Amino acid sequence: MEIIEPVCGKKPPAFYRSSRKLDVKTINMKMSKESIGPSDGPICSICIANYNGMGIIDSTLNSVMVQDCDFPIEIIVYDDASIDGSVDFIRKNYPDVKLIASEVNAGFCISNNRMVSKAMGKYILLLNNDAVLLPNAISTLYKEASRHDIPGILGLSQYNFFTGNLIDRGILLDPFVNTVPNLSLKITDVGMVIGACLWIPRALWEELGGFPEWFHTLGEDMFLCCLARLRGYPVRIIHTSGFKHRVGSSLGGGKIVTNRLSTSKKRRALSERNKSYVIALTYPAPFFQLIFPLHLALFLVEGVLLCFVKKDFNLFRSIYISCIRSLWRERNRLYHLRKKIQQLRQISPRRFFSPFTPLPYKLLMLIKYGVPEIK
Repeated sequence: MEIIEPVCGKKPPAFYRSSRKLDVKTINMKMSKESIGPSDGPICSICIANYNGMGIIDSTLNSVMVQDCDFPIEIIVYDDASIDGSVDFIRKNYPDVKLIASEVNAGFCISNNRMVSKAMGKYILLLNNDAVLLPNAISTLYKEASRHDIPGILGLSQYNFFTGNLIDRGILLDPFVNTVPNLSLKITDVGMVIGACLWIPRALWEELGGFPEWFHTLGEDMFLCCLARLRGYPVRIIHTSGFKHRVGSSLGGGKIVTNRLSTSKKRRALSERNKSYVIALTYPAPFFQLIFPLHLALFLVEGVLLCFVKKDFNLFRSIYISCIRSLWRERNRLYHLRKKIQQLRQISPRRFFSPFTPLPYKLLMLIKYGVPEIK
């Protein structure tokens, strides 16, 4: 077992180290040079970010170790300063896992960026510590990736860990980048693949710059997928395998409880802030100029109405005002990154918005489930 600790220094953000674009041909050449056989090293690096997951990561690691695949893999776990004994548990029970133990809590984005920087595989599979792979998941992803000349991001169908019910076959997006579960077997090109189980060639990850570390947590997978699509790389879902997911176990919420949508203030605040970042950075003109002001206006109206209904005016401050303040603080960064991103765009706005649905998903959820429970 390789132990790397402590990890307490913060490296410079990986995002946009360079504005130079590597085209598809260059990416494929780089991947070809990194092609490795069983005697040389792993084909795939499974990267698992963990924080206080001792009670759940055991099933995640076991699901990786029993995978039905005939090529070498490596498992990397980044423990983000857990206080529940996760590090000792992994050391004792999984000696073959490459463990990175951090002394400070860095967040999901930094955790994954650091794992990928240590990865040796040609491909990366980002996996949540609350996700469990079906037995053929890794081989299915590898076969699909090998079939295509153009590198891309891949995902699998998501199932509820406790009930086994289908949650989604990838994610579509509405005009305000709210996530819309895709349930159709006919759709393979999706708006995003969730970071709980996301497959990407390492060369493509490096070309895109990984996760933006200032997102901290939530929405980083949406951003990466939107950025990949802007650059002309596909984002696809595979229907022939899947994974089970304990949705909301890390931050709370994000799921239906007793026929009602339940979430937490922290999750909602991070989600709304980072979705706003995604719109600001990735929406092509003139749609950005049209949709972003409308997004902010409707967002504030939603906050006022929700506070009156809930009789909890702290909601407006902790979620809605907090988001506006963050957008203002980050305005210079957003402006310059947006400029770089749009300069490197390779597809038309029509193609970018092809995996979007026209109706606002929040409105549909409000009609179906009523006002969400926010704890």
